[in-house]
Amino acid sequence: MSGSWTETGGGVRPLRIVRLANFVAPASGGLRTALRELGKGYKAAGHEPVLVVPGERVSDVETEQGRVITLPGPLLPGTGGYRVLADRRRVARLLEALAPDRLEVSDRTTLRWTGKWARRARVPAVMVSHETADGVLRTWGVPEGAARRAADALNVRTAHTYARVVCTTEFAEREFVRIGARNVVRAPLGVDLSERHPALRDARLRGVYARVDETLLVTCTRLSVEKRPGTALDALEALVRRGRRAVLVVAGDGPLRSRLEQRARERGLPAVFLGHVTDRGLLGALQASADVCLAPGPAETFGLAALEAMACGTPVVVSASSALPEVIGVAGAVAADHGAAFADAVEMLLDRPVDERRGAARARAECFGWGAAVEAFLAAHDVPVAVRGGGLRADGLRGDGLRGDRLRGDSLHGGAR
Repeated sequence: MSGSWTETGGGVRPLRIVRLANFVAPASGGLRTALRELGKGYKAAGHEPVLVVPGERVSDVETEQGRVITLPGPLLPGTGGYRVLADRRRVARLLEALAPDRLEVSDRTTLRWTGKWARRARVPAVMVSHETADGVLRTWGVPEGAARRAADALNVRTAHTYARVVCTTEFAEREFVRIGARNVVRAPLGVDLSERHPALRDARLRGVYARVDETLLVTCTRLSVEKRPGTALDALEALVRRGRRAVLVVAGDGPLRSRLEQRARERGLPAVFLGHVTDRGLLGALQASADVCLAPGPAETFGLAALEAMACGTPVVVSASSALPEVIGVAGAVAADHGAAFADAVEMLLDRPVDERRGAARARAECFGWGAAVEAFLAAHDVPVAVRGGGLRADGLRGDGLRGDRLRGDSLHGGAR
């Protein structure tokens, strides 16, 4: 049957893993990074990854992460460039032509219908939860009770539609545990520990933005409502009022940029807005050269930008409402979702010796390599992966005792129990 795997004399038969994603930032962002790194890992493991995303026009190219197909998708107003795969018939025809062995979907809203397509085609399908539904709804102003009820209804349908739901943290998993879903597995994301490292720290680059006696704060985020970038400005303002000489550099773009820039000008805040930084080396040097990075997004379920900063040796202050406290451990600081609390956390980190706080940040990041992340995602797909010492494994990481052999045959399509 489609979706089964077989061992050959040379190992495991390569599988075509088709990945669908919406809401991918045009040039950067955590989801784009995760898709790229997972695709590279699937390809390195000998499989055939195919990524389908929306764009301005049709394209079909072979890349380091495998084949990337772009289908025309309409722009979502007010999102700063997000597009969606809105033409279901066209996507369905493409899926039929691709004949995937596995389907991986990164959008539980507009693409949820693909779970039913996968059931009919008898293709094992997983949904990757990149955000908490109730968290996103709350950031858009929906009252907590209503947000929770809407999220539960959405998540019940998602869990029943897909063979598995993949969550990157325990935090992200909670909303599915709450509804009794039993087909949830955990697979963390990772960070490129060779591309991001403390040696990128650059005194000259730091000097471009801050003097020796000033604290350099950096936030790398999409400037949109759900990311709450205004909290970083609030923190800067609180620090300045306390007499601390501090500068904030904002790397990222989005629909709130002009509003945030205007606010900084009106209040005389020492903030620099770089927009989207295309040079990943420059972005890494900026993260490494900061004293503290800020990650104020309350709905983050992993936080790749924060993890990248820590890999560069820079501690991070994160939202207590997000999954990031789970990711950073004791290597950073946790703050309530307002500027004064973030300012308190910044000062707490700065009170620690420089070598101690930077060493702790790097050590924590080293717990999250992309190699382990790729193995976890392949295991969630029930794809055997090579393990040290030889042999194969296909053991689902967790999920109420759900193991890899449950994701074969008819049990694939049972959804939540």
